[in-house]
Amino acid sequence: MKALMKTKPGPGNLELVDIPEPEARDSLVKIRVVYSGICGSDLHTWDGLYPGNKPPVVLGHEFSGYVSDIGENVKNCRVGDRVTSETTFSVCGECEFCRNEEYNLCSARQGLGTQADGSFAEYVLARSESVHRLPDTVSLLSAALTEPLACCVHGCLERGTVSPGDTVLVMGPGAMGQLSSMVLLSQGCSVILAGLSEDEDKLALARTLGVNRTVNLQKEDIGPVVRELTDGRGASPVIECSGSIKALNMALTLAAKKADIVQLGIFSSQYNEIDTSLFFSRELRLVGSRTQKPSSWRKALDLMARGSLAPERIVSKIVSLDNWKEGFTALREHKGVKFIIKSSRE
Repeated sequence: MKALMKTKPGPGNLELVDIPEPEARDSLVKIRVVYSGICGSDLHTWDGLYPGNKPPVVLGHEFSGYVSDIGENVKNCRVGDRVTSETTFSVCGECEFCRNEEYNLCSARQGLGTQADGSFAEYVLARSESVHRLPDTVSLLSAALTEPLACCVHGCLERGTVSPGDTVLVMGPGAMGQLSSMVLLSQGCSVILAGLSEDEDKLALARTLGVNRTVNLQKEDIGPVVRELTDGRGASPVIECSGSIKALNMALTLAAKKADIVQLGIFSSQYNEIDTSLFFSRELRLVGSRTQKPSSWRKALDLMARGSLAPERIVSKIVSLDNWKEGFTALREHKGVKFIIKSSRE
């Protein structure tokens, strides 16, 4: 079968190869991949900058498709089911985090597309515990974005706390910022989404999704906007999706006292200068949010099933597996929000 593989460490070394189809066995499910989203981490892997990737490995971890075969111990799905899957492929099963279904924090965790072969292929194997059958009302295209949506659910609703009527500031209008905004709007929050001049199309898209106020930081002073929309209190919480330390420091000045600042974005540098005086004087909390866990997936699928949001609305372009480089390049050049690889017919 065709598969997009990181063949060895370093920049580049991403090749479309022909490898044997995987075989379903034991508690594994073989899935015929239809759609698979390109994540920023895939782009970092292409550039040789993502340390979590362990080549040789097939990339891709945001996907949907059909069950084509099941191992003898699989009980939760059948051949022909429309499914998506969590990215967790294996864990120790014994640590406190595994016992609490917080697999994202298991030190022995292996994930699809990083340590185990992923979804940029015609077929992928997933452990049965990670597979979710799709509600009839959820399209395969939206389902392919369940993973990033679950990351946003985890950050906004599980690591952060929101209530109807809250005014939340989201920094960065990329895929994670758009999906976070969708999640927050579904909870009855008002959303302010900030970006740059290069993000004008993304900010326009956000307005069609229902975002209450967008701000181009290079054309407008966001401070008065936040103060006016929060009666001077500041935003609470703040969701940092840009991966920019400048944006994070700006967000600290815009957050309400005792607010949570949830970090979803990944910074390019490991060590950064943060204005720590604001944490002391305003009792702010910087909250890390690492990917997602099973509860995040259940909530994300429920939001889609109830019609509260449709992630497919942020998809900018769909490319074939043969044309993977077109999608990767478009993401690098910021020519849209979300790019999808289609591996087989729907």
